[in-house]
Amino acid sequence: MSTYERVADLPLEIEAYSLEGLKRTVSSGFERLTTVIRLQGGGEEGVGEDVTYEGDDHVAQQELGPVLELAGGWTVDSFSRHLAELDTFPAGAPKFPVYRNYRLWGFESAALDLALRQAARSLAAAVGREPRPITFVVSSRMGEPPTLGPVTRRLARYPALRFKLDATPDWDDALIAGLVETGAVDSIDFKGAYKGTVVDVETDPALYRRIAEAFPDAWLEDPDLESEDARRALAAHNDRITWDAPIHSIDDILAQLVMPRTVNLKPSRFGSVRALFDAYDFCEQRGMGAYGGGQYELGPGRGQIQYLAALFHAAAPNDIAPAGYDALDPEPGLPPSPLEPDLEPTGFRRRP
Repeated sequence: MSTYERVADLPLEIEAYSLEGLKRTVSSGFERLTTVIRLQGGGEEGVGEDVTYEGDDHVAQQELGPVLELAGGWTVDSFSRHLAELDTFPAGAPKFPVYRNYRLWGFESAALDLALRQAARSLAAAVGREPRPITFVVSSRMGEPPTLGPVTRRLARYPALRFKLDATPDWDDALIAGLVETGAVDSIDFKGAYKGTVVDVETDPALYRRIAEAFPDAWLEDPDLESEDARRALAAHNDRITWDAPIHSIDDILAQLVMPRTVNLKPSRFGSVRALFDAYDFCEQRGMGAYGGGQYELGPGRGQIQYLAALFHAAAPNDIAPAGYDALDPEPGLPPSPLEPDLEPTGFRRRP
């Protein structure tokens, strides 16, 4: 039985739903908006989080209110198939097609949570997996101009932290040497798979080579291998190349120029519970590692991706640090890595 088959036939009763807007200015300087989706039925409530990045899309959805036809008796699977036939952006098409997946995941994760609560079961019990403590890294850019500060200031308070860092062409040799000296870097993100977004990074084969040689044990995420020079720069390091932004399905994993030993499975990129759970099974069957990544979740979505990590890839360099670590000078008392699963007894949530 596949992982998805273990939850697909769970009964699901939806009577109504509501939307709650969340807003916070995050450390990178932009105002993050998300929408908490609350599905109600049978005296229970299921929650999910739409992590679409365009703030106007959230405002438009919240202003329209609960206009989608979701009420009825379903299973997790029949609801997913119904949802796939709806236009979840009735106020206008999103800027990037992948945002449709982000919103779908918000509804699907809420539906899974509700179905499990109505069945008085936890996701861990439903899929037959024992949750384990969750290893996490802290993701950061190094500032403009780049300095060691984003790493050393966090390490000053939390010396055991591990990092996933966004490399940019203005990293000089002194910065790289300083990062190497910390011994705290697990992953480097080249952001080479992003096109037409605010996080695009110029393809720089020389930087790829310097980084790969300086950090011989680090994962190398999302290089732009469309460039022959870039492929040549990383040819000796293909076993450390991993993918994030291009991965929305198993087919996307298979389509990459370098087949990864481990891959970033961000739930919101997959959209549906089925697509995500099938990818978990695919990686396990192939002996391919997986790790999780966040999307600046402000609400229950963060706990849900941590929950999934606890079940499917707890020991990986998961980019799902608890709230608070995004601050340059994080407050004392934040939970350390590995993070205790701390799952609610029913549904698909970690305890707040």
